[in-house]
Amino acid sequence: MSCSAPLVDAFNRRISYLRLSVTDRCDLRCAYCMPEKMQFLPRKEVLSLEELHKLALAFIDRGITKIRLTGGEPLVRRDVIELIRALGRKLGEGLAELTLTTNGTRLADFADDLAAAGVKRINVSLDTMDAALFQKLSRRDRLSQVLQGIAAAREAGLEVKLNTVALKALNEAEIPALVEWAHAHGHALTLIEVMPLGEVEGERVDHYLPLPAVREALEKRWTLTESDHRSGGPARYVDVAETGGRIGFITPLTNNFCASCNRIRVTATGQLYACLGGAEKVDLRAALRSETPDANLAVALDEAMRIKPEKHHFRIGRGLEPAQPRHMSLTGG
Repeated sequence: MSCSAPLVDAFNRRISYLRLSVTDRCDLRCAYCMPEKMQFLPRKEVLSLEELHKLALAFIDRGITKIRLTGGEPLVRRDVIELIRALGRKLGEGLAELTLTTNGTRLADFADDLAAAGVKRINVSLDTMDAALFQKLSRRDRLSQVLQGIAAAREAGLEVKLNTVALKALNEAEIPALVEWAHAHGHALTLIEVMPLGEVEGERVDHYLPLPAVREALEKRWTLTESDHRSGGPARYVDVAETGGRIGFITPLTNNFCASCNRIRVTATGQLYACLGGAEKVDLRAALRSETPDANLAVALDEAMRIKPEKHHFRIGRGLEPAQPRHMSLTGG
């Protein structure tokens, strides 16, 4: 496949990073992400592994150099390792990095295969080390599996970055201990503000914790210095002198990070969302399943660049509608 025109949006941002959801299903039910009785998509609506692979190749041809597989929980998708192996064969041939975000519950079973496929680093979601709070937040008793998965990943040689959603009055007091544990085990940790996507039980604002306040509290404990480290995503990092580790901050609500956006997201049904917080989308599944998929995909990707907005407009507050009705598990993390 010869290289086609790179993906550049209307604001002259070069799009080089694809977050590709392989499933909307998840084996946890995190309270800030989805309702307990979540309705998942009918399987026939979800792209096949072959379609996901074809889509990824089309993106690589248009200059995507980093692919992150997401969900839902990507490792619950049957035979997903076959897709990961296939994409791993493109590393060094247009693709610079293949990675994934996981909740870690199945990581112990997949860590060696991921490393063998060419995955070098992964993100693991971990909001607490307290088993009771983990069960309350995720509505599942799986903390031990997650910790086993993290250990297995490290044993397999994978670099693990932990993602922690900062939650007021829930894990707020535990954040320093989470950072210390992560750094002691050689993991960076990124804090994330809760994102107003999809309906959940209760009000997200009750547990919304602005990260500037968290950083201020951490600076009373440790020496934080700005880091020029970049992971290709929206996180901005500081180095912690006392622990020798790194903390990232993802601030969709308090500090819009859209000016340098290099990302697009594709759902497991093949809907390309040009912005996590926007409704702008193009239907890649229709293009893939058309009589002339290559030509129609090219047109669809050009359209995605045309409609990608300058920035998202997240707001959080009591009684406010979510920024978008779709859940994060559908869009892909």
